[in-house]
Amino acid sequence: MTSAPEKNTPESVPHYRAIRSYVLRTGRLTTGQARAIESLGPRFILPYEPRALDLTQVFGREAPRVLEIGFGMGESTAHIASVLPDHDFICCEVHTPGVGALLMRIAERGLTNVRIVQHDAVEVVDHMLAPGSLDGVHIFFPDPWHKLRHHKRRLVQPAFVAKLVERLKSGGYIHCATDWENYAQQMLEVLTADPHLRNTAEGYAPKPHYRPLTKFENRGLKLGHGVWDLVFRKA
Repeated sequence: MTSAPEKNTPESVPHYRAIRSYVLRTGRLTTGQARAIESLGPRFILPYEPRALDLTQVFGREAPRVLEIGFGMGESTAHIASVLPDHDFICCEVHTPGVGALLMRIAERGLTNVRIVQHDAVEVVDHMLAPGSLDGVHIFFPDPWHKLRHHKRRLVQPAFVAKLVERLKSGGYIHCATDWENYAQQMLEVLTADPHLRNTAEGYAPKPHYRPLTKFENRGLKLGHGVWDLVFRKA
């Protein structure tokens, strides 16, 4: 099948979706993770459905809503949900061990402001989140697809950012972080090019207080590796 050329508009998302930004790996599920999914999943995991969520009903309150895309093993997610208890978090991750790990952290910290959708975040954005429903989006350390021929698989692309912007309220933000300088440069270019976004810094932003240093990130910094944060707001 011949692919249509990419355009910097939301209409290009169908083409963008043809190239996934992740590889669905099979990871070993620990006993604790499996138990957490069985016992806590019914409360904290939202099934994927192609219809807009009623977030007030989901969380049982009115609060700022943040979408997190790709939370890994949930270390940062649980920390941020703890330090921002007045915010609600909709978190997307496709890997089952990560879902189980976050559920364990939710139980350990007694969190009530996190919900998980174990599904492709692009489809969640397309079909489950209404326009103007979000106050923020977090994309921390997405797969950099560092080989040039794989750059088309990177998540932060103009078409997807346009979709995120549509779902942000006025004044809402997109916060990206990466430890790959080339990807940071691409993120900066893509976010700067969106006419509805404004950079909160001159170039890269200082690390916001809510984002913790993970063990992996801290080890990289000690080895001299850089980390770049970008925070843009919707006008």
